[in-house]
Amino acid sequence: MKIKTLENKRAKLLTLESYHYRDLLPLSSQVDLNAYGGSDISTGPKLKKYIKDAITRRQAGTALPFIIFDKELCKFAGSTRFGNIDKVNKVVHIGWTWLGEDFRGSGLNQHIKFLMLRYAFEKLSYERVEFRIDERNTRSRKAVEKLGATLEGILRKDIITKNGRRRNSCCYSILRDEWEDIKNTRFVEVLNRSEE
Repeated sequence: MKIKTLENKRAKLLTLESYHYRDLLPLSSQVDLNAYGGSDISTGPKLKKYIKDAITRRQAGTALPFIIFDKELCKFAGSTRFGNIDKVNKVVHIGWTWLGEDFRGSGLNQHIKFLMLRYAFEKLSYERVEFRIDERNTRSRKAVEKLGATLEGILRKDIITKNGRRRNSCCYSILRDEWEDIKNTRFVEVLNRSEE
């Protein structure tokens, strides 16, 4: 999976590179990935390690990380990723998404997810997109449910977070044969804005 850029009128997703460190550093201190996930970007060295790991996974063909640019505010906003790429079974995860404070609740996330879902289903013809979210992370769970994803179950104690806690992960999915309906009902605002 090789992509240079995904974009619409609101969001631009560029392939994450090591030099994006300087763009993400001011945002990383605003994000507590430690609370729910296995990643920590709270300091400069930890952010560098996070980016290096993302690029290593891209080179191995198991992930495709992006830096997010908000075209409305003309600023870098955070990062997201395709991960656990399974080309044989045509399954991919969307996650590792984090945004700086100014971008949360702004509608940017819906544009990001639209671009990624459209690419996964319409360009790559993947059959399934998964989202795995800490059971306690109600904000992220509501955001994914708003996209039209179905909660399939809860994976008990499947990930160790950075603070050493074993979390339960909610497993959500969208299937390819659901995409057209979801696109035309859940992403109406995004589609209308794309036609402006």
